[in-house]
Amino acid sequence: MLDIPIDGLDYYASPGFASRLHRSQPINIEADAELGMPIDLVGMPGVFDGDESSIQAPLLIPPVHPKDKPLLRPLSELGKPKYQGGGISFLRRTEYISSDTARARAEAAPKSAPRTPGQRLRKPVDTSKDDPVNVLRAAVKGFNVAHPEDAYTGPDTKDNIKGLDSTPAETGAWDNPKHPVRSNLKPLDFYPVLPDLEAVTDAGHYIVTKFTANPTQIIDKRDIRMDVGLLRPGDLSETVYAEYQSKMAAYEADSVNNLHPGAPPVNFHFFLPADETTAVNLSRKLDVDDPDCDDHALYTAQGGDGKGVFQLHHQRVYETWRSTAIDANHAHKEVALALHDPELEERRRDYTLDPKASSSNRSGKAAYYYPIIQKIQLKPHRSKNLAQLGVTARIEDQDDEGKVDTFDVVIEDLDETEKAKRAEHRAELLGEEGETRNGDA
Repeated sequence: MLDIPIDGLDYYASPGFASRLHRSQPINIEADAELGMPIDLVGMPGVFDGDESSIQAPLLIPPVHPKDKPLLRPLSELGKPKYQGGGISFLRRTEYISSDTARARAEAAPKSAPRTPGQRLRKPVDTSKDDPVNVLRAAVKGFNVAHPEDAYTGPDTKDNIKGLDSTPAETGAWDNPKHPVRSNLKPLDFYPVLPDLEAVTDAGHYIVTKFTANPTQIIDKRDIRMDVGLLRPGDLSETVYAEYQSKMAAYEADSVNNLHPGAPPVNFHFFLPADETTAVNLSRKLDVDDPDCDDHALYTAQGGDGKGVFQLHHQRVYETWRSTAIDANHAHKEVALALHDPELEERRRDYTLDPKASSSNRSGKAAYYYPIIQKIQLKPHRSKNLAQLGVTARIEDQDDEGKVDTFDVVIEDLDETEKAKRAEHRAELLGEEGETRNGDA
């Protein structure tokens, strides 16, 4: 190597030189106060009036640009490309490859050796099993295995069809059921799944409602007042109704590029009794199996006419945050189940030594189902809550015009119109013959 003095190398290679250089040469990057992400909500239009559309993702996701699609590949497709086996190597000479060439090679290939006695042929696929009639026979077979006494064995007619023959293994599986995953589990009891004809509503179905947050101030225990809470739907304002109609019209005109608006965004007024005594007495009044359900002494307040009532007080207004509607043609797609065993309830009543405890013998042992037509999630009305805190100006709407502070609840028997509606829904479940047997029960 040349004898060249390199005394300055130690200076430039020292950590102190790098530190001084960092302090003397600022980074040439222009960074705003929010680092590229706006967090100041003052500039967002309508955010303090309850309109959060300016800070939410668009309802219609724009299509991905073809150049950006490779960036959305999953992790399994990243890394080294997989080898595409085709029998062609880059070391071979250039030649023209076509389907005729591949067919010629296949014909020139040696025939497969004859099957030896130890080999098994692939089982042919029976395409007749996909026939709609065979599918129906297979479904009927399941009912025949469960109830062999009701199995139809005659010729096929318009109203009856003969099911497929069941194997001993299928019959044994019904008599001794096993868990499909955990074979060590054993069933404790069996319940037939039936509709609860005594709980049919005027509409014929139920709505499941869920709050996004605790609607009461009690957090250390379960608030039994929620069992008798009341949700009163409010009227839609003209502005909200017109906006909903425009979205529905856009969806009906072009369902590909426009999302279904769902159920109308109705606001609900929530009512609760003032104390637990009112909640307990109201629950007993609604329980037809309670021997004292007709006792007027259960009422805890008096109405304007001097008769006994239950008073429920207004808590707050909730708005629809998320709503899921179920097709009316498939009303039994989602159901709620309730196990009912009269013997267990009788033993529970005898164990608690409470003669007023519910002991229902009006229905047999079964898992009763209740059809669900809609599921709604409610959250507190944002604009009203902000107005109460003084953040925004008070907005008068139709909910305030029809607001009720206290509800007087009186339990009465069904009128003829309500009985007729429930009888129609029971007839849909069991048919006219079943309705005649059950009457108005």
